[in-house]
This record gives sequence, structure tokens and C-alpha cells, in this order.
Amino acid sequence: MTDILIGRNQSTSVSLDPRYGNRHGMIAGATGTGKSVSLMVLAEGFSKLGVPCFLADAKGDLAGLAMAAGEPGDKLKARLTSLGLSDWKPQANPVIFWDIYGKLGHPVRATISEMGPTLLGRILELNDTQEGVLEVIFKVADDQGWLLLDLPDLRAMLSFAAENAKDISTQYGLISTQSIAAIQRNLLKLEQDGADQFFGEPALELSDLMRQDMSGRGVINILAADQLILKPRLYSTFLLWLLSELFEQLPEVGDLEQPKLVFFFDEAHLLFNDAPAALQQRVEQVVRLIRSKGVGVYFCSQNPDDVPDNILGQLGNRIQHALRAFTPRDQKAVKAAAETFVANPKIKVGEVIGQLAVGEALASTLRDGGVPTPVEQVLVSSPTGRIGAISETERATARQRSPVGGKYDTAINRESAAEILAKRAENKAADLSADKEATAASATSGWGGAIKDALLGTSRRQGMIEAMAKSASRTVGTRLGQQIVRGVLGGIFGGKR
Repeated sequence: MTDILIGRNQSTSVSLDPRYGNRHGMIAGATGTGKSVSLMVLAEGFSKLGVPCFLADAKGDLAGLAMAAGEPGDKLKARLTSLGLSDWKPQANPVIFWDIYGKLGHPVRATISEMGPTLLGRILELNDTQEGVLEVIFKVADDQGWLLLDLPDLRAMLSFAAENAKDISTQYGLISTQSIAAIQRNLLKLEQDGADQFFGEPALELSDLMRQDMSGRGVINILAADQLILKPRLYSTFLLWLLSELFEQLPEVGDLEQPKLVFFFDEAHLLFNDAPAALQQRVEQVVRLIRSKGVGVYFCSQNPDDVPDNILGQLGNRIQHALRAFTPRDQKAVKAAAETFVANPKIKVGEVIGQLAVGEALASTLRDGGVPTPVEQVLVSSPTGRIGAISETERATARQRSPVGGKYDTAINRESAAEILAKRAENKAADLSADKEATAASATSGWGGAIKDALLGTSRRQGMIEAMAKSASRTVGTRLGQQIVRGVLGGIFGGKR
């Protein structure tokens, strides 16, 4: 098993033993000191061993892994000579691009059901009562056979629960419209961050992240995160869901000869600084336990203290680039970084950290028995892939060659809770309309019919209108007759008078 070379100095080299690749790691240093290059070196090293990797690319400069580096110039040749890399040659890496927004890579999706009420409740920062209501809503959907796939499904279920709160409370436990309203408000915040594009189908299958190419190299999955990191809630949601899914689906394997999968989280401070406390606790828990599943997690950030202490203590493989101690916080970070390394009597870590040149680093890895080696100052190795961003044309070409494009690029919207509840509402409205028509018809055949018969009559009896007409006719006839008689008799007798 070949170790992954991190860097060398004149007397020794520092390499990462794949047997301890799942013991997690940390790459730290100020902006522009070479963190991304160190990350690329490790990713390429794991890929060559057949280990798939996942990178959250926050600045867009890791995409160059998909392209071969240019022919070495004099400066790079001198560096390769110092590193003793006589067999180095430019080489592209097998890469699959991903993007939650579907613009710079294949869309990444998960369903509401996969997220589950517990994780979703923590992401939405719900209290215990509200999380209990969310669990009831999931239970109702399960019992009814209504799929919860996307945000419209969850919103439809929340509305259904609000309308039927009394019946649901009787069967499943008390739920309140106030709690439902609170969940809806928090869901709206998540939706405004773009979660409507994350929740849906086809959902990401973890097996597609754990691929090898035809030559046996591990595929490097690169998530475009330059826009995603501007939405810390959604960024945290995705990363935590992915780690949780791996933790739940992968079997316990302990320490293997090499990891099954390695994660690199660039700009890790964004993951912890803006995440809710409950979310941080979940990340810490998953990171602590996931190494037994054969998964390594490597954080890349500016200062070591950007990562919580209880996680930092689990990161056995360290690469520390230069830190500039301009402020009291910077000085504290330098001190913290120096204290995390196993001391080397030849190196005054606290002083050297501020003097490191670009491309140099202090490095320490786990060796036999999982024991960290004394820190060494080294010149970091050079990746065979291009350092920096790639063009839109190059990215499009890589996407066209992807083995998973046809599987994820087109969204699917099958019948689920939202559609089922919409049909129920339509059917209910149709039933109400039919009831109104029946009532009107009943009124016509009931009181209305009786009034009609009374006015117009039936075959057996005359109606009021007919009777009144006959009566009027008789009255007119009688009066007219009387007038005629009086006229005749008046003429007869009047003549005499």
C-alpha cells in the first residue's frame, strides 16, 4: 500500500498512511498560503489508491482537478527536483461535478422523507413541542401512504394537519395550530435559501459518490459551493444530511487498509460559525462516530480554532500553512495551532508558523498504532491536476462525459402528498357543489312544488289562479248581467215614468 506524500524537506518526508485515512484531518492557514494545493494533493493521493472523494469547493479553484496541469516551467521543475518527484507528469483526475442549484454540476437532491423529522427539526431550529408535532405529521403521512418528497408535500401536510387538528390530536396526540404555524415560518426561511431545489427527486444515491473509473481510480466528486456557502443554513443542511446518510447506511467496518470515502469541507468555519447550536452538536456527533464506517473527514479553514475543540481533538492528520499574527485573535490561533502538534525539538512551531512561505507547511500524520508523528516543516508536494478554476466549456465537457448525468439532470415529480391532498380538496369541492344542487332540486320538489301546485293546480283540482280567474269571470259576468237587466228594465219602465 503506497502512502500519500504530503511534502519533504532536506532530511525527511511526511506521508499519510491510508490505514489512518479515516482518522480525519485538518488543513489550516491564512488566505493564499497554499491550503487548496494541500487539499488537492490529498484528494489525488486517495483517488490513485481507488478511494472516492467528496470536495465542497467554496472558491471554485478545486475544479482544476478535472484537467491536467500544464507543462512544468522552471519554477515547478525546481520544486519537483526538491521534492524528488522524478516521475511527475501532468494528469487529469476522474471528476464528477455536482451543484444543488444544478448550474455548475448535476443537481443534488434529497427527499423530505429521507431527511426525517428529527434532522429536519434540528435544521429548522424547532423546540421539543414543535418537533413532536412534526413527528406526528410524518406519522400521519406514513399511515395514509402519502409520500413526502418535496417542500410542497410538507406544506400540504402542515395545512392538512391545521385543518384537521382536532381529529389528529385524538388519534396521535395533541398538536396545536400555533406549533404548525411556527414550523411553516421556519420552513419559509429555509425555502428562501433555495431548499426548494434541494428537496425532490431523483434523490442522490450514495453509491454514485463511491465510484471508481475504468482504471480503478476513485472518482473525485466536486460540489460547487461558491453560492451555497452564502446560505449557511442550506449548506449545513446538505453536509449534515450527507454525513448522516453515510453513517446510517454504511456498515461498521472499523479500521480498514484504506477508507471507503473521504470528505473535504473547504471553508469549514462557515459550517460552524453560522450553524445553529443543535446543528453543530449533530455535526460533532456524526464526525466522532463516522470513522468506524470507513469514512474520513478533512476540514479546511483559515484558523484551527474555527473548528470546535471536541472535533479538533479527533483530527489526527494535520497540515498547517502560514498564519499571520496581526491581531490578538491571530496570536491566540498561532498558539493554539502550535499546541496541537507533537513537539519537535528542532522546530519552534510558534515562530515558524508565521515565517512559512507559500507552499510550505508544518505537517504531522498518524503512523503505526495511530500515534501522531512529531511535526515537520516541509515543502508541499505538487498536484498533477491544474491548480485553479476551469472554463465553462471545460466544465460542460466534463459534465457530458459524466456517468450519472442522465440519472439526475431531469427532475421527477411523481404523485405524492401535495397532489393527493389537492385531489381530495377538488373532490370535496365537487361534493359540496353537488350537495347544493341536490338541495336546490329538493327545495323545488318540496315546498316549491307545493306552492306551484297550490297556484297552478293539478289534474285533480284547480289551482288558486284558476279559481280566482273563474271567480272574477263570474263576478264580471254577474255585474254585467245586472247592468244589462237594469238597463232593459229601466228602458221598459222608464219609458212609462
